[in-house]
Amino acid sequence: MRVLLLCDDYYHHGDVPIRGVEPLKEKGIAFDVIQDANDFDPGKLKDYACVIMSKSDQISRQDESSWKTDAVQEAFIKYVENGGGLIVTHNGTVIGEHTGKLDQLVGCRFLYHPNQVPVTVQPIKPHPVTEGVGMFAEIDEPYQIEIIASDADVLAAAYAPPQGEEGKYEADPYYNNPGSINAAVYVRTQGTGRVCVLTPGHNLENWLNPHFQRMLVNTLKWCGGRA
Repeated sequence: MRVLLLCDDYYHHGDVPIRGVEPLKEKGIAFDVIQDANDFDPGKLKDYACVIMSKSDQISRQDESSWKTDAVQEAFIKYVENGGGLIVTHNGTVIGEHTGKLDQLVGCRFLYHPNQVPVTVQPIKPHPVTEGVGMFAEIDEPYQIEIIASDADVLAAAYAPPQGEEGKYEADPYYNNPGSINAAVYVRTQGTGRVCVLTPGHNLENWLNPHFQRMLVNTLKWCGGRA
């Protein structure tokens, strides 16, 4: 399977997802990486079974200009509707000033995140994406998102302590309360293609966690139509 990884923006160093997918190469998954969106050719999306978008609407860390033009957004919509797989991780959910079409395809809007704390991810529904994935916790930004897709199927929840209560993790690493629960993973379809959103991923430890690695493999297979 050949996968395109789009990454790197001002707040999210591209090295994190690049190093995060490195172990997956042993499973026969090949990655082409683009960090500077000036190098992105929407016409080549069709060459990939899946695209991982770990990039907000900034060309790169050095250039905060928008790259998700109308033409780029339309290309992603066409790609998915024609059977492509789109995986959006963490900062890929961050909306831009004019990214409404792509936001609808992704199915959510990033709202905000509190400070980094231990975030627990727990699968809540059987699905090929969560097969063999157990509960895990890593330091992360607990992303708060608004799901706008009516067909979004939430597969895993994220739990984070309210600010000021981080110390409770010392006694119970999976401490949570209902006010701090958010969607961590969901899937949806559009046309003949598949979309999966994973909100964890700010730090390399998240990417390299064995459960997250398993979920990445599952997601690539599912979005690529192989599961």
